[in-house]
Amino acid sequence: MQNSPCTGFETPFGMSRRSALASLGGGLGSVALSQLMGSAEAAPHAPSFLSAAPKAKRVIYLFQAGGPSHMDLFDHKPKLREEQGKELPDSIRKGQRLTGMSGNQASLPLVGSPFEFAQHGKGGTWMCDQLPYTSKVADEITVVNSMYTEAINHGPGVTFMQSGSQLAGRPSIGSWMSYGLGSMNKNLPSFVVLVTKDKGGQPLVSRLWGSGFLPGKHDGVRFRADKDAVLYLNNPKGLDRKSRRKMLDRLEALHQHQLAKNGDDALETRIAQYEMGFRMQTSIPEVTDLTTESDATFELYGEGARKPGTFAANCLLARRLAEQGVQFIQLYHQGWDHHGGVPGGIKKQCKETDQPSAALITDLKQRGLLEDTLVVWGGEFGRTNYCQGKFNATNFGRDHHPRCFSIWMAGGGVKGGYTHGQTDDYGYNVVDGGVHVHDFHATMLHLLGIDHERLTYQYQGRHFRLTDVHGHVVKDILA
Repeated sequence: MQNSPCTGFETPFGMSRRSALASLGGGLGSVALSQLMGSAEAAPHAPSFLSAAPKAKRVIYLFQAGGPSHMDLFDHKPKLREEQGKELPDSIRKGQRLTGMSGNQASLPLVGSPFEFAQHGKGGTWMCDQLPYTSKVADEITVVNSMYTEAINHGPGVTFMQSGSQLAGRPSIGSWMSYGLGSMNKNLPSFVVLVTKDKGGQPLVSRLWGSGFLPGKHDGVRFRADKDAVLYLNNPKGLDRKSRRKMLDRLEALHQHQLAKNGDDALETRIAQYEMGFRMQTSIPEVTDLTTESDATFELYGEGARKPGTFAANCLLARRLAEQGVQFIQLYHQGWDHHGGVPGGIKKQCKETDQPSAALITDLKQRGLLEDTLVVWGGEFGRTNYCQGKFNATNFGRDHHPRCFSIWMAGGGVKGGYTHGQTDDYGYNVVDGGVHVHDFHATMLHLLGIDHERLTYQYQGRHFRLTDVHGHVVKDILA
């Protein structure tokens, strides 16, 4: 099994290697180091993984947890207003199962969006009036209105979007990309996670950015909006940087002694990760310090960007991380699970996310980074076109809906000002250009120059991949 360290030899001081490392770990801590260390296996750079010249060097994934309502944001469906209050036609539902939250309702009344829609940009992209900033960058993005998934509840849905499987324990997208691409900056992780602070909603768990059966060094490293951006990284009281350097030098001496005896690639990699942790003590405070940004930049992202941990601040930090060579930057923003209060809930969420998302695209473009940075916005599924609970045209809820939903992508080799796919007039089923979760992952890997069928990892007798056993590149969205 991968990630199992070799054991059984003694250090010159009569203790096992594991004991020696544990006693010398100090303030770095075993919890933090589990994010920084792994087996001796290096990231595969062999040409066999490559499909074409990469269009993107990095990904910033703005994940909107909870399931944003596609028909209230991007998928304009005037027919729902025309037939508001009428029953969802059987010819549209086609006997498809519903969740337990609305499956037992005696009535499934259609309800249209309370927001006004208009077309924007040269491509005429439809967006609701709650997205005034995103609408201004419509010509930079591709909206995919024909996404679909197999998961109908949040846990499996988020897990599927983040790992290509509804089963917990598989490697996350960022981990697969770290494994496939290696690292561009020896002083920072290749996969960083940012979570909006103090947001309610469906819980987020660390396995969503875990490396699963891949070597542990490909875990996502979460940066927190606190004094210590990475837990257990800083030195404990009484241990200064000079002492830390001395400790690592002594550890290196032990390392060289053992290598001279019989060689140990796992130990060599582990020591390298200790060294990375030491360098991160300097690099992380530097990259997370937003006070060096100009007033104009804060005005672009919104005043919320001045408050650490907000979605706006995390978008700004994502740009800084991209500049420093971090290759997969995952933002999580909760609060889109609107089983009730759709009008007010979407207004609140858009107020928090619209301006920063658009600002990120504008900022990247101004700095010459958008061309090779793929930005993705979207959640785990969509919402129903009918009202959950008692019908109320002004304050209603929508249930989970996996059969179609919307995401958008920008930069990194995708078309701008383009809308892909189509749903029926009721926004219930995909009727053209369907994009499965595996297709989405295959396309993302392709833009990074990776063949999704050849980026595999052998585990328990099987060669696994992010796209499981199917998936195809959606060529229509490629620039």
